[in-house]
Amino acid sequence: MNIKMPDFDVKKFVKDAGSTLSRVVQLTEEKLGTSEKTEMDSHFEHLNDRSDCTRTWTEKIVRDTEAALIPNPANRMEDFIFEKIEKQKHKRLSNLEYLGLDMIEGGGEFGQDGAYGSALIKVGQAEQKLGACERDFIGSAGMCFVQPLKKFLEGEMKTITKEKGILESKRLDLDACKNRVRKARSMLGQQTKDGLSPEAVLDQAERELRVAQSEFDRQAEITKLLLEGINTTQATHLRHLHAFVESQVRYYGQCNKIMNDLQRELASLGGPQPYVPVTGYNDEEANGLSGRVNNIELGVNLGYKRARVLCSYDAKDGTELNLTANEVIFVCECNPTNSDYMNGKQGLLKGLVPKAFLELLDD
Repeated sequence: MNIKMPDFDVKKFVKDAGSTLSRVVQLTEEKLGTSEKTEMDSHFEHLNDRSDCTRTWTEKIVRDTEAALIPNPANRMEDFIFEKIEKQKHKRLSNLEYLGLDMIEGGGEFGQDGAYGSALIKVGQAEQKLGACERDFIGSAGMCFVQPLKKFLEGEMKTITKEKGILESKRLDLDACKNRVRKARSMLGQQTKDGLSPEAVLDQAERELRVAQSEFDRQAEITKLLLEGINTTQATHLRHLHAFVESQVRYYGQCNKIMNDLQRELASLGGPQPYVPVTGYNDEEANGLSGRVNNIELGVNLGYKRARVLCSYDAKDGTELNLTANEVIFVCECNPTNSDYMNGKQGLLKGLVPKAFLELLDD
């Protein structure tokens, strides 16, 4: 049986080996300070520095974003493996969804008719919704921000790095040729051992220098054009950053709505009053907070009136209520009267509400 061996170009192998050795020698001499080095112009160096800065910070931002979206390194590795093997996103329940499932099952065991069992089920359902929103956010953020940045690093940035490496090789070849020309000129008028005249050696060295200079200039122009493209890249990355922020705004808005709805559902079930934390305030703040809590309790025995919420309002602390635009709540004046706030009721929830956000419906 005849096995055909692949063709092997000995001349090319020897030439490549010689070029590699020449570059190593040139680089070593530069490190030792015994050989000159061709320097790039200031504009090229500026472009090169900006390219390195862009690569470094893009890599850090991608790593940090991935860690923020999926904090568990093992889960990130699992997703990466499934993506490479199956070419699709591996569906894995989040911690919130596991929590929601256990709460729902526990609530069923305790009994849906009981206050605790019913509340567990409702909270579990909300946790599942939060988990679904979280998964959507991770997917959205990955598509609009992480993936484009990784594509840039693996595509354009990788090409730039490769071309810069080629340019460095061409630069070493050029400087090695310059050294050979200088050496050949210094040998003019002397006898050579290999039979070639010093003039012939110099002529050959100068021809090699012209070729090396041409290849270096061409590669420098290619690399420079790629480096100048970083400006366009940053403008594109800015659009991706805006898209990432929009996905965060949408995600946190959904979470806020889910929790506000859950809070109202729990209030409608009855049970203990919401806890108002005081720890962490200084004495003056704690006394003021205590007084505001007392105002809420005093308002329970007063006559409440209906009021429509003009626009949504996020509570500043535990003494205030979260308000949703157009909802109707019950309010009464504080005791003593407060020019900015009223006591409000949402089911069994009680708290201060700003007057500016209310329209009284009862005279």
